[in-house]
Amino acid sequence: MKHSLLSALAILFTSTSSAISEVGGSSMLNIGYWVEALQSEGLKTIYFPGTEEYVNRTESYYSASAQLRPSVIIQPTSTEEVSKIITTLIRSPCNWAIRSGGHTVWPGANNINNGVTIDLGLMSTTTYDADTSTAKIQAGSTWEKVYETLGLEGKTVPGGRTATVGVAGFLTGGGNTFYTARRGFGCDNVINFEVVLATGEVVNANANENQDLFKALKGGSSNFGIVTRFDMEAFDAPDLWGGLVIYPTSTTDQHIAAYVKWTDNIENYQDGSAITFWSYTPEEKKIRIQAAYQDTTGAVAPPAFDEFMAITGNETSTMRLDSHLNLARELNQPSGYRNVWFAITLKNEERFIKKGISMQEEFVENWKPLSPDGDFTCHAILQSIPTIFSKHSVEKGGNVLGLDRLTENAVMFQVQFIFKGEEKEDEARRRLVEYRETLKQYTVDLGGSVEWEYLNYADYTQDPLKTYGQENVAFLRQVAAKYDPEGIFQTRMPGGFKISKVS
Repeated sequence: MKHSLLSALAILFTSTSSAISEVGGSSMLNIGYWVEALQSEGLKTIYFPGTEEYVNRTESYYSASAQLRPSVIIQPTSTEEVSKIITTLIRSPCNWAIRSGGHTVWPGANNINNGVTIDLGLMSTTTYDADTSTAKIQAGSTWEKVYETLGLEGKTVPGGRTATVGVAGFLTGGGNTFYTARRGFGCDNVINFEVVLATGEVVNANANENQDLFKALKGGSSNFGIVTRFDMEAFDAPDLWGGLVIYPTSTTDQHIAAYVKWTDNIENYQDGSAITFWSYTPEEKKIRIQAAYQDTTGAVAPPAFDEFMAITGNETSTMRLDSHLNLARELNQPSGYRNVWFAITLKNEERFIKKGISMQEEFVENWKPLSPDGDFTCHAILQSIPTIFSKHSVEKGGNVLGLDRLTENAVMFQVQFIFKGEEKEDEARRRLVEYRETLKQYTVDLGGSVEWEYLNYADYTQDPLKTYGQENVAFLRQVAAKYDPEGIFQTRMPGGFKISKVS
């Protein structure tokens, strides 16, 4: 840190009054004593508003919507430092947020105004244990770093399909991967969580220790403590066959029909992945279809993909044999825009998907007058949720997502809206909530609704934990009460989806 605490505060209060007004001068006064206490405990990487480091870390969030103004950013370098931070802040009047990769898009999920952001970005190391085929992944890493490290060993793990996604939020929210049909969700492949509890105690949660916490962390998000390391089963990583194929929207009906058949056939062929996007982009200023196909064995165009391969008229294709890392990099999106997302789940029937796609076209056309330069992106995305996913989860000890209740294959329908202009965010959210609720009611009315919502894609106007089912909600409440009896992570770390707020 370039300044001592006192000199940094002096700079803030004498020469950067605008920064103080943005973060709250009284908040800085309250936090000063506690930051000094952390410095005395050996914490060195502490950033204040107005410093270059503070600005860089704030701007490094994927979504501009998440770029809030904490009173201070603290970057621990070890699990022990995370413990010291928590035990110190509990005695303070300050609330805090926890940041892993910083990819969750909505404000307050991984950042805070007028409080402390605990930024795990310096805890981003992955080590591979060849004797146990285990990858030990620190919580501040992104999947890009994980795949880079493991790739040197010829190994990988089932993680994010976008390289810039953070490890911790992805895994504690479930984690849909290229490998889910064969291996279950990302969280099902975690064999141990290292966790800092509200008391500062560091515990392990696995099949032998703290088994209830182990299960709760597989989808239960930030309700129990701060996970500082994930130990995952690693496996051999041959090149995958995959890429992006671009089609005109004249092929929409063919894609929807192919996707329904694909979803129903996944249990018969579990080594493939297919995600279809209807995408309005500022470059094209029109909607096109982007299909992301992957085969995790490296088989080229195996028969399971026949329905997709039969669709003619594609405009471009990047299909090739390539690494897990490079295929995940291909799905990265530009950062620095504001974002509002939502996701719901539908029965795997063409009519429900068609309704969602037609509503996207209407949404895009209605937004154009608010963005004359066309500088926005809107994806409507299909992702299969077949029953085989949860069967693998159960085989591996179970999670709390509640998908084992499903008796029929389903499809997740996600919308990602990416745009500029803070003044437009409230209106964007209002329209997208209306979009989501209208589509949801349509499926309810026609018997096509599926209760489950994916936490990692949900907007804060949703209640994904509630959709895990009553039994899992009760279990999560029980585990939270056991490991955090004072409710510290329900009240003092207010961001994210809290089990105490489930209606």
